[in-house]
Amino acid sequence: MRIFHRARHRPSATWRQTTDRAFTLIGDGRYEDAGALLVMAADLEPWLSDSWFNLALLHKFRRDWEQARSAGLRAVALLDREHGAPDWWNLGITATALQDWPLARRAWQAYGLKLSGGPGAQPDGPVSLDLGTTPVRLSPDGESEVVWGRRLDPARIEVLSIPLPSSGRRWGEVVLHDGAPHGERVTDGVAYPVFDEIELWAPSPVPTYVVLLQAATAGDRDALERLVADAGYAAEDWTSSVRLLCRACSESRMASDDGVAAHHDPHDDGDAAHPGHLSHLSQGGAAGMSWLVERECGIAAPAHLVRTLLDRWVASAPGSRAYRDLEEVC
Repeated sequence: MRIFHRARHRPSATWRQTTDRAFTLIGDGRYEDAGALLVMAADLEPWLSDSWFNLALLHKFRRDWEQARSAGLRAVALLDREHGAPDWWNLGITATALQDWPLARRAWQAYGLKLSGGPGAQPDGPVSLDLGTTPVRLSPDGESEVVWGRRLDPARIEVLSIPLPSSGRRWGEVVLHDGAPHGERVTDGVAYPVFDEIELWAPSPVPTYVVLLQAATAGDRDALERLVADAGYAAEDWTSSVRLLCRACSESRMASDDGVAAHHDPHDDGDAAHPGHLSHLSQGGAAGMSWLVERECGIAAPAHLVRTLLDRWVASAPGSRAYRDLEEVC
């Protein structure tokens, strides 16, 4: 784990040894022991911004946001440069977690970001930026899953994909994420950084359902996704959109599969012989590849609406569409 040294005066050997030992303990998950050492380091060199930045990092790892804000403010007060210091970015994440929007704006601007100050901007309201879409790794310390989302600001992403139930996350939730990218996904030749979730920032009331579809063609599958989207919710064909990857592959530069090109991903740990979210065999329109009629689909929609949408989908083409085993999973 990297320790940042930016102070003009070289810290003492004891400070460096104490700090190095603390970050070793953090790497082992021993936060309490590490905290005692970092407090000792701050007592040794209280005028170093590094002392307080490292404490702020520890409190972020522990999700102790009040303490992270206190240490972060002391760190930025001791900085010897105006823009670009990671202290400000860390403080921006902390302020976002606490919904301290004036401090979040101050932090992002001090880091060097330009925030809109035009008509309608509310200094005391949430930071709102158009940062496009990007992948985010949900539950990075558990059964992690990389999904796509919309960046609301430098520290928040709204989940646009329908996560698998193992992640414990739902479509439409907003997650707080770290600032350092951890891998990439490449789509249409463009590389997008993958950010790790820190914690759930705003839950979604919309449940996730899984259903087995009988869809004679890709057009039938697409019709369901459009129907649900038009109702304001989401459906996703997990049979074609989900890949099971080892950690090394997931955290590297990986090409995204849109399900159009027909191939089996050599990095995939799934079983290509069976349909469902535990396999991944792209069923594109390439010649010689047969379409799998049975599709495992995730649907994010309210309980009172999900069966109505499925019935409407079947009624539009009963000869080529059916569904079974509808189940709420998250």
